[in-house]
Amino acid sequence: MSGPVVVGVDGTQAALEAVRWADLEAIRHRVPLRLVHGCEVGAKAREPVAAGAAKAERGWRWLAEAAARTGATAELVPADAVELLVAHSRRARMVVLGSRGAGLEPAASVALAVTERASCPVVVVRAPEPDTGRVVVGVDGSGAGERALAFAFAEAALRGATLRAVHTWSDLLSDRTRLGLDRARAAEEGERLLAERLAGWSSGYPSVTVERVVEHDRPVRALLRHAARARLLVVGSRGRELAGSGMLLGSTSRALVHHSPCPLAVVRPVGASR
Repeated sequence: MSGPVVVGVDGTQAALEAVRWADLEAIRHRVPLRLVHGCEVGAKAREPVAAGAAKAERGWRWLAEAAARTGATAELVPADAVELLVAHSRRARMVVLGSRGAGLEPAASVALAVTERASCPVVVVRAPEPDTGRVVVGVDGSGAGERALAFAFAEAALRGATLRAVHTWSDLLSDRTRLGLDRARAAEEGERLLAERLAGWSSGYPSVTVERVVEHDRPVRALLRHAARARLLVVGSRGRELAGSGMLLGSTSRALVHHSPCPLAVVRPVGASR
């Protein structure tokens, strides 16, 4: 998608970090940067009208200051922040959010709500992106995981970074007589899945060096470990076990929204937006 990079602004330091990240990302992709701030005023607001008006005025000031730093366009709308960002996601390349908000709703809940419903990838900036390091992507063979691979390869290529593809598996059987064979088979299947999933993308991005990692571990723990010094962590919104379940966000992506040590991109499958 060639739309703008859209970033939610609420005046916090975390939001300013998100603006800085989004500004560099828009430059990398050569697309516009758009700053938006949702501010409920009137009957739907959860505060007095006078306080809501003051909040709107602060919103304009935040937007003006951030826009002056980046040259971005800015928009303040009397609307719920989640609804506003979801609406923008239908035309955006990506939506970018900070990790902590100043409003009545915790930023994590806003990030989760937007991630569940957005039509484009959502990036949660929990910490500044380091100047060096890998792009890390979780690979599980799901539809969302395939889109995450596409996103991760493109981001690694833009940064000239190595891409580390991580696949994990866990013991499903308690029969110790079979455990060794099951582990060997699971590792082989993981290697095969990675080879199959990466083959087409590697040929499409020959400049990207790919590291393959297959580990016997829980997905969240493994991805957090590999993301410790990464420039970006990329995951699909839900794994194969949730396909067709009606759930919009899996437990892995939910946990990473709260705990990722680097900027996190959550990518949803085609046609999954609401």
